[in-house]
Amino acid sequence: MKRLVVAGAVLAVGALLPAYIFHTGRFTPEGLLGLDSHAETAHAAKEESAPEEDTEAGEADKGHADKDNTLAMSAEQIDRSKISIEPAAPGVLRGRLRVPGTIIQDRNRVGRVPSKVVGTVAELRKGLGDSVKAGEVIAILDSREVADAKSEYIAALVNFQLQETLYQREKTLWEKQVSSEQRLLRAEATFRETQVRRDGSKQKLSALGVGEEAIAKLAQVEQATSGLERYEIKAPITGRIVEQLVDLGTPMGGEGQAHELYAIADLSKVWVELTVSPQDLPEIREGQHLQIEGAAKSDGTIIFTSPVLNQETRSARVIASLDNAEGMWRPGSFVTADIATSETRADLVIPKAAVQTLEGKPRVFVRTPQGFESRQIEVGQEDGSAVAVLSGLSPGESVAVANTFLLKAELGKSEAEHDH
Repeated sequence: MKRLVVAGAVLAVGALLPAYIFHTGRFTPEGLLGLDSHAETAHAAKEESAPEEDTEAGEADKGHADKDNTLAMSAEQIDRSKISIEPAAPGVLRGRLRVPGTIIQDRNRVGRVPSKVVGTVAELRKGLGDSVKAGEVIAILDSREVADAKSEYIAALVNFQLQETLYQREKTLWEKQVSSEQRLLRAEATFRETQVRRDGSKQKLSALGVGEEAIAKLAQVEQATSGLERYEIKAPITGRIVEQLVDLGTPMGGEGQAHELYAIADLSKVWVELTVSPQDLPEIREGQHLQIEGAAKSDGTIIFTSPVLNQETRSARVIASLDNAEGMWRPGSFVTADIATSETRADLVIPKAAVQTLEGKPRVFVRTPQGFESRQIEVGQEDGSAVAVLSGLSPGESVAVANTFLLKAELGKSEAEHDH
């Protein structure tokens, strides 16, 4: 009976052995008996290899961390991205006051073209928007008043020349004792009288605006008898015609008639009329520099501060002068003035545009041979356009000062790719 039980057990084990070999691939008795020990051995081996794998992963992360703050960019890429670079250096921070303003014409560079005589517009040689030069003939009037004045001058000139000849003749006869002294004195008196008339008629022409050149032509009596009514009007300043007030045939100079033909403006310089509140007025002074912001940016200088407040707005009128050689500023435009009211020197100053915030901390991009390095800095006082650097940057180090947001975006992209 015992033999039958043992034989049955052997047969059962024999039936299970192929299944074990199929699943484990082991042919030794240890494989069957040592399942738990083999699992423990494999787990121990895995634990032994884990530190090595973690170390490699840590070294990889460390290597990436070293590269997190650097961006490789060639000089060509920097130029193509329009990234400007400037060295950090000592500078001045300015306290600023921002006030609204309006561009107006420089009153010293505006010329009105009046008609000093009564007449009719015969020619308009310039039109609206045309450029003119000082002294250039821009219109012609037909004027009976001018014709009468020219005729008077010609008559006075002819009479003067005649009396001068008679006086010289009487003087010669008196010196030869052929004529009496009385005749000489009478001739001299008549000559002096015609001289006064000649000079008076000439001054009358000048007062009417007839130029010296035109008066000189009247001396050629044989050529001066035609076109006496023609009256030339010249530009008083160099600039552009900004208003044309008459047409051909327009009567001029009389009661109820037009008295001006053109308005000319020299816009190479303009004024900025600023509105400053009384509490800010103590910080404003003549000669102070300011920056005008609008369609463009330009520097100007305050030339006038009104001592009287506007009764309606209770504000002070301040005028600044602004160069406008390129014609960027148009009268009537609204602008903002950024006025420097105080100055503070700092050991290290960079443009505010050079500073970017990463992870809540200010950083700059320092130029390196390979590209840029993102470096954390400590900032101090700022004035809206520049900022003082207290630490993290040395004088002379070159930093990106324009389009730095591109570098910030590229750095964030690199970090995102690594995290992924």
